[in-house]
Amino acid sequence: MGDWLRFIVAAIFIIGGLIVSGIATFGLFKFKFVLNRMHAAAMNDTLAILFVLLGLIVVVGFDFISLKLLLIILFLWFASPVASHLIARLEVAVDKDVKDECEGVK
Repeated sequence: MGDWLRFIVAAIFIIGGLIVSGIATFGLFKFKFVLNRMHAAAMNDTLAILFVLLGLIVVVGFDFISLKLLLIILFLWFASPVASHLIARLEVAVDKDVKDECEGVK
């Protein structure tokens, strides 16, 4: 009984991560402005990878491999927002027409 419950919880996490990744991929193609597309990609990094790796932790069980997967989650949660922020600042600095695309920027 315990193995089936663990399998179901892991499948829910992994399928949830795949759904979030699919929605983010749709957002990458739907949005026209680069900052909006980048935001969709950043959400994919943080949320979808979190769900998939949590599902893998449940499949593996709680041992040294799950500790490695938790460290991967922590690294991605620290690195991805910083990288996205730097790319967004680069786009704002390079693109001269960014004020035309953004709302509320004068």
